[in-house]
Amino acid sequence: MAPQAQTRRPNFLVILVDDLAWSDTGCFGGEISTPHIDALAQTGLRFTDFHASALCAPTRSMLLTGTDHHLTGLGQLPEFIARSPSHSGKPGHEGYLNDHVVAFPELLRDAGYFTTMSGKWHLGLDKEHSPLVKGGFERSFAMLRGCCNHYAYEPEVANKADVPAFFSTNTAAYHREDEHIVTKLPKDFYSSDFYADKLLEYLTGNQESDPDRPFFAYLPFTAAHWPIQAPRENMEHYRGRYDAGPLALRKERIERQKKMGLIPENVVPHPVVAPEVPAWDDMTDDARARSCRTMEAYAGMVERMDENVGKVVEYLKRSGQYEDTYIFFLSDNGAEGAAIEAGPTMQGNTLAHMQKYYDNSLDNIGRANSYCWYGPLWSQAGTAPCRLHKWFSTEGGIRVPFILSKPGLPRKQEAGQIESAFGTVMDLAPTILDLAGVPAQNGGVFKGRQVYPVKGVSWKHWLASTDGGKELKVDEDMIHPPDYEVGWELMGCAAFRKGYWKVNWVPPPKGPGKWQLYDLSQDQGETKDLAEEMPHKLEELVGLWDRYAKDVGVVGLKNELQDYRALTAEEISADTTWLRFMNAHEEPVGAAA
Repeated sequence: MAPQAQTRRPNFLVILVDDLAWSDTGCFGGEISTPHIDALAQTGLRFTDFHASALCAPTRSMLLTGTDHHLTGLGQLPEFIARSPSHSGKPGHEGYLNDHVVAFPELLRDAGYFTTMSGKWHLGLDKEHSPLVKGGFERSFAMLRGCCNHYAYEPEVANKADVPAFFSTNTAAYHREDEHIVTKLPKDFYSSDFYADKLLEYLTGNQESDPDRPFFAYLPFTAAHWPIQAPRENMEHYRGRYDAGPLALRKERIERQKKMGLIPENVVPHPVVAPEVPAWDDMTDDARARSCRTMEAYAGMVERMDENVGKVVEYLKRSGQYEDTYIFFLSDNGAEGAAIEAGPTMQGNTLAHMQKYYDNSLDNIGRANSYCWYGPLWSQAGTAPCRLHKWFSTEGGIRVPFILSKPGLPRKQEAGQIESAFGTVMDLAPTILDLAGVPAQNGGVFKGRQVYPVKGVSWKHWLASTDGGKELKVDEDMIHPPDYEVGWELMGCAAFRKGYWKVNWVPPPKGPGKWQLYDLSQDQGETKDLAEEMPHKLEELVGLWDRYAKDVGVVGLKNELQDYRALTAEEISADTTWLRFMNAHEEPVGAAA
C-alpha cells in the first residue's frame, strides 16, 4: 500500500502595527485607504473584543510568550524601568525578556520552522537580549528601541553630547541585523518599505534553500508611531480631508462603524477627555491647519503601511504559500494620544533643539526633517466609541483591531465576518503552537531554567467550529469561558475584567483616581459608572485585581513617579509625565556588538 502523503505544516505571518487606532483601517470603519488589510478581513475574521496591553513593549512580550507582561520582564516600559528606583531590579521588571519565559518562535524553530522577523523589537538592546537569543528567530532585522525617525534622518549636530535625551532615544534609528549592529542604512530608507522588503528577502531565501520548510514570520511595523512621517505621494491623497477637525471625524467614524455592524446602534461614546490641549474651536487658524496636515501625514503613513502589507501578501500568493498561511493582523495598543508639546520634556533645551534642527512648518510636515505627533483629539477620533487612548487601561487604550485570515477557515461562513468573542494578545502563542502541532512550554523546566506557564488559550478548536456568523452571547460558544478573568496595570493605570464586568483605575487629570465599575455588554464606551449602584460587584472585582497584582508582581498602583520626583498635580498625567524620564540607554548600543 502506498504511504499517505504527509500533511504540510502551516505557515504563520503576524503583522503588528504600532499605535494604530481602532478605526483607522477601512474594514474597521476608517476613511484611510487600506485595501490590502481590508482584503484580509474579507477572507478572514474581524474581532471586535480583542485586547492588548496599553503600551507597546508589554504587548510585544505578551504576544511572543503568551503570558502577562509583569512576568516576562516588561512590567513597565524599558525606559521607565531603567529610571525608576521603585521598579528597577524587581522581578519581572528587567526591561527585556527574562529567563522565566519562552518566546514561542523558539519552540517553532526547534520543531523545524524557519523563524524570522523584521521591524520593531523593543524587548532588549544588547546582543544577549536580541531577537536571535531571546526571541527564537533564525534571521532578524530589528529596530531596537521604541521608535525612531522613519527616514533614519538625524540632523548634523557639532557636539552629540548637546543632543537632548528625548531625541537621542526617540530619533536615532538603532538596528541590529542578526548578531550585528547596523552602522549604515540606505539613503532611501523608509521604515515600512524597508522592513517589508527585508522580511521578503528572508522569506525568499528560505523558499529557495528549502521550499518545504514552513515559516513563522513576524512583521512589527514601527508605523504609525510618532514622529509622524509619510511619503508625499501618500499624504497628498488626504489633502483637505480632515479640515473639519477631529470631532467631525470622530462622529463620521462612529456612524460608519454602526452601519458596518462593528458597534451597537445604541452605543454611547465616551466624551473626549483632553484637558492638556486647547479645544479645537479655541485654537488659532494656524494651529488647526498644522494639526490637520499632521493628520494627513498620519493617514499617509497608514496607507503606506497597508501597501507593504499588500506586497508581502502578494509574495505569498506568487510563491504558492498563501493558501497554507495563517495571517494575524493587530495593533499593539490604542491610538497614541500624548500631547508631547504639553509635557515637561518639551521645555528648555529639548524645545530649543527641535526648533533649531527640525522644520515643522505647514508645508514640511511629514518629511524626514519634521517631528510631529497628532495628540489626544485625533487619537480619540480613532478610539471612539471607547474611552481615552494608549497608556490607559480603559477600552480606548487596550481594545485593538484584530484580523485572523486564512483561506478555508471552517469558522468563516461569510465574507467580512465579524466575531464578538473576547480574546487577548496572550492567546496568539498557544494558538499558533497548537495549529503548528508544537506543544507549548506550559511551565516547568525549559533548557535548564524554570519558566512560567502560558496564560492565553488556544483557538484551534474554536476556529474549527462551523457555527460562525452569529452574535456571541455569554452563554454561547466563546473562546474564553464566560467568567474568564484578566488584569491590566501600567504606569499607574489599572483594570480587571471578569466576563463583561470591568473595573478601571484612571489617575487624575484624565480620571477620578478611584475604582470605577462598568458592564461592557451594555456600555462599551465606559460612560456609566456602576460603583455606587453595585458596591458588592465593585468589591468583588477590586479583590480579584488585588489577587492578580500579587500573582504577577505588580509594583504599586500609585503612579510610581511620585515616589522619587516632586511633581505637581498637573504634571501627574500618564500620557505626558513619562516623557521627562525617557533617556538613552546608559551604554552605547554599539558596545553590544
